[in-house]
Amino acid sequence: MKWLVFLFFALPLLAQDLNISKGQAVILEFGKKGLEKIESKSNLDKKDKKQRFMLHPKDDNKVILIFSSSYRKPIKEAVVSAFYADGEVKKYHLLGVEGSYKVEKLTVARNKIKPPKEVQERIRKEINEANQIYATFTDELLYDGEFIKPLDSAITSEFGTARIFNNTLASYHSGTDFRAKVGTPIVAANSGIVRLAKDRYYAGGSVIIDHGFKIFSQYYHLSEIKVKPGQRVRKGDVIALSGDSGRVTGAHLHFGIFAGGTQVDPMDFIKKFNSLINEKQ
Repeated sequence: MKWLVFLFFALPLLAQDLNISKGQAVILEFGKKGLEKIESKSNLDKKDKKQRFMLHPKDDNKVILIFSSSYRKPIKEAVVSAFYADGEVKKYHLLGVEGSYKVEKLTVARNKIKPPKEVQERIRKEINEANQIYATFTDELLYDGEFIKPLDSAITSEFGTARIFNNTLASYHSGTDFRAKVGTPIVAANSGIVRLAKDRYYAGGSVIIDHGFKIFSQYYHLSEIKVKPGQRVRKGDVIALSGDSGRVTGAHLHFGIFAGGTQVDPMDFIKKFNSLINEKQ
C-alpha cells in the first residue's frame, strides 16, 4: 500500500513542485484559454476533488486557485491538475511542511477553558453558524485590489502559536493579534459583504466579511460593532471598535483570514495575494 501511495505522487513528473506549510495557502496560476476543470488529490482525499477557481485579479488571460493546508490536519502531499480542451494537463505537486510556530502560555478565567454546561449549547450553535458561512461560495469578486491591515498597530501574537491556557494545551492561535486599546477604530481589510456581526462566547464581539470566492476576513473581541449582516462595506470603512470581549487576557484585535477552505495565516495570505496583484505583466 505504501508503494501505491508513492506511485500516485510520483506520476506527475512534469509537475511544478511547491512547498505548503500547515496553516498557509498557496495561490496557483493557470491559463484561462481552453480550461475545462481543475482537480486536486491529496493524502487526505479518498477521490479526486473538483476545485472552484477565480479570475486572476490582474491578468484576464489567467485564473487562480487558492489552495490551503489546514493547521490541525495538514496536507502531506497533493497534486493539483488543470485540464484543457486540447488535452494538455498542467500540474502542481505540493509537499506539506510543518512550518515554524511558537508556544504561548496564558492565564484566563476558568470558565473560558471549561465553560459551564449552560453555555455549551450556545458555543455549539456559534461554531455551526460560522461553519455554514464558510461553506457558502459567493461566485463574485467582492474585494477591491490589495488587502490592507485592519489597523496600524504592533502585532502582539502571531498566527499558529500553540495556546496553553492555565497550563493546558487548549488550541492554536487561528489569527494575528494587534495591539489596540478599547475603542480603537477597526477598518475592513477589503471590500465585501458582512456575513456575521454579533457577540460570541469565545470571540466576543465578532465581524466576518465575505470577499468572494471563499475568502473571508474576521475581526474578534470587539467592544462595539458598527455594521450589520448583509451590509456591503468598502475597503477602509470603519466596521467596529476594538475591545476585550470574549476569551482574552486584555484588549486587542484578533484578525483572521479564512481562504481555500480553511483558516490560514492572515499576514502570509495578504502578502501573497498583494504580490499577485502587484506582479509585473
